[in-house]
Amino acid sequence: MRIARFEHEGATRLGVVLDERVADITTDHGDDTAALIAGWPQEEMAPIIAAAPRHHLSEVRLLAPIVPRRDVIAVGRNYRDHAREFSDSGFDASEKQMVPDHPVIFSKSAGSMIGYGEAIDLSNDPTGTTDYEGEMAVVIGKRARGVAEDEALEHVFGWTIVNDVTARELQKRHVQWYVGKSPDTYCPIGPWIVTRDELPEIGQSWLRTSVNGEKRQEAPISDLIFGVERLIATITEVMTLWPGDVIATGTGQGVGIGFDPPRYLADGDVVEVSIDGIGTLMNPVVERGTP
Repeated sequence: MRIARFEHEGATRLGVVLDERVADITTDHGDDTAALIAGWPQEEMAPIIAAAPRHHLSEVRLLAPIVPRRDVIAVGRNYRDHAREFSDSGFDASEKQMVPDHPVIFSKSAGSMIGYGEAIDLSNDPTGTTDYEGEMAVVIGKRARGVAEDEALEHVFGWTIVNDVTARELQKRHVQWYVGKSPDTYCPIGPWIVTRDELPEIGQSWLRTSVNGEKRQEAPISDLIFGVERLIATITEVMTLWPGDVIATGTGQGVGIGFDPPRYLADGDVVEVSIDGIGTLMNPVVERGTP
């Protein structure tokens, strides 16, 4: 199933996307995706969807598919080729080694999240060094603490796409990445969540990122240095994950900082991140001036 949040006639709704239409299940579950996930009524979904009113996707505005109750948990240097290009760029002021022995975990502000079609606003980066990072993201389905790797996938509700937009100079300047990763609008996510049962072998999917139709990134999810199971085990060794928590798993080679000279995002650009079996997350880039 594809679970979406959307706006219709000025109201925020929750729905299940079916081809080019969305079944509006808001009356049964409100528009809180995390609450729906926590009480996921798998056996009840068929009659709920059958009875739900439907809208064509052209009649609605997609929103971020989930509003997390904590910051997005993200992973750095999780593809070898990207680890190499990022190391060569010199923009990681905290680097100890090119390819890490353990997952590099950081966070992005939940307030930076936007949905499909919403604009990445460059005016939130005073340094003019905004970069893209297409990533596959995991949405947690049930409470997870002290989870072993062989049980980790049981705690996954589904998959979505994140563009880990980054202000590179701020990332370098502040050493800790939070400021450079968290400007307003710098976490596009969506277009929806695909449940794990619909896409059980996520490692067989490929991640692709394009800017203005030019392919910049292409990598199989199977190339992750630390897979989903290892990430969940590592995180839950020290903290509890809750339904609706989001883990962005890392980006592949081809980000703007890897070019010589760097190819940062500019006003008027359009960024598209696609993953087989999930879809495409599209966001225009604008510079609105002083926020």
